[in-house]
This record gives sequence, C-alpha cells and structure tokens, in this order.
Amino acid sequence: MSIRVTKRRICGILNLDKPQGMTSRAVVDCVARPLRGVKVGHAGTLDPLATGVLVVCVGAATRLIELVQRMPKTYRTVIRLGARSDTLDADGQIVEEASPRVPELAEVRAALATQVGTIDQLPPEYSALKVAGERAYDLARAGRPVVLQPRQVRIDRIELLRYEWPRLELEIDCGSGTYIRSIARDVGDALGCGGLIEVLIRTRIGSFAQSDGLDPLALRVESIPDLLRPALEAASDLPMLPIDANALAAVAQGRTLERGHLGDSAIPAGEVALVGPDGKLVAIAEGDPRNGRVLPRRVLLAD
Repeated sequence: MSIRVTKRRICGILNLDKPQGMTSRAVVDCVARPLRGVKVGHAGTLDPLATGVLVVCVGAATRLIELVQRMPKTYRTVIRLGARSDTLDADGQIVEEASPRVPELAEVRAALATQVGTIDQLPPEYSALKVAGERAYDLARAGRPVVLQPRQVRIDRIELLRYEWPRLELEIDCGSGTYIRSIARDVGDALGCGGLIEVLIRTRIGSFAQSDGLDPLALRVESIPDLLRPALEAASDLPMLPIDANALAAVAQGRTLERGHLGDSAIPAGEVALVGPDGKLVAIAEGDPRNGRVLPRRVLLAD
C-alpha cells in the first residue's frame, strides 16, 4: 500500500498496550512515523511509569478523541505507603518517612472509602494541565509555583486487592480526568504516612481492553490498516441513527438532515452517531427531535 493511498483512506482506532518507560507521545510516533502525513492522536495520556491501554485514533477518527476520553476507565495500581514523591510516583524525588505509622486494615478501607463517588480532587503538579498557558509539569520542573484548583472527578469503585505493608494493591474504576497519583497522595495523607504510585496499569478504556492491546513497537505501515478497529467503536455509548445514500450525500455537503432525509427513523435528542449504508460511522451529530432535524458536528467522510 502506498503512502498516498494510506493518507487518503486510512481511518480508525488502534488499541495499543503501552510499555513502561515510554511516553504517550513516543507511542503515538510509532504510528505517525510509518503513516507520514496522516493525522494521529491519543485519547488520554499515560505517564512513562504506567503501562496498558493507550487508544490511538488515526485519520478522520482523530475527531473522535474526546468521545474516547469520556469513556470509563479501569486501572490496577500498587501504592507504596510510608513515602512521598514530588511527582506522586516512583519516577520522582522520593522522600521516605523516618518512622511511618503502619495503619490497620480497617483504617486503609476507611481512607479508600473517602475517594469513592464524585469528589473534588487536586491534580498533581507534574501534570499536562495548563496554568496561565504553560504546562504544569514545565513550571514544576523549572521550580516555579504551580497553582492548580481541585476538580470534580468521578470514582465509581476502588477494590482493595491486597494490603501488605508498605504496599497497597487496588483496582479502580473511574471517569475522565481522574488522577490515580492523586488518589495515592490523598490516601497516604489520610493515613498519616504518605503514599506514592509504584505500579500503574490501565487495563480498560470503555470496550478497549489491555488483553486485546497491540505492541506499538511492532507496527509497520503495511500492517496498520488491517489492525485498525472501526471508528464506530468510539461512539459505542451513543444512540445510532442509520442513514441512506441520499442522507449520506447531504452530510458530505455539510447540510443539516431534515426529517425527510431520515424516513421512519426516530430522531434521538442530543449526541447521536450517524451510520451509513455500509455500517460505518459517518459523523457525530446533534439530534433535535423538536424541530425534526439532525445537525452533523464531526464528519468523518473526508480526512
């Protein structure tokens, strides 16, 4: 397959299993380098220490990154108690507690319970969030003040898998924007002994599981098109609205779909996935049943 054909037609999603020690940007480069000129982006940064699911969108599917970022996530992690770190993980400058208190199991369970639900969480100073137009981690590395505000995040479940001082092994289900490093810090502070992330594995984003993940270092220009998953998987949480060839032509021209384009199909309210006659995702649209129309917002017909 020539690069020219690839650039014109390639569109889809790669579920990659990020190795430890690689940045998320380096993983994206494993896709972008073979596909010169094709848009490539990832949905949710993993720190170099972390491993597991990194969803990479290719071609027009990059318009769906926000949808993937919104999907629920599952992590396995090992928190080391009795120590603190400037980065909140084992890659930072670690300060050991001189005589740390060893919490009882009941105390650990109580501290974990405070992290479940919709909570206000303070992001790590070493994060990609922007402060006055600069990345927080750039400010932190330069020794400049980093002022971040707590943000509301949703943590659905924290299961205690094992506690053997000083290590605490957890499985966590959470929503977008949650920092597992912040959980380690806050649990450690609640227990009065400090805590940092020693191991972090993202095992799932929505339907994308680590067990199905691909090795980014094994990707080649010839293999990538066959490894792509359908862009429709990024919209699995949305109602699907099938459209015919006439409606497809209207979307390609950037036109709003009126009720007459949709036959007997009911128009869902809010975000909806438009699916063409071939079963492929055409666009993410906004359904307006009151006025009998559908407004395409992110069209995938052209790259």
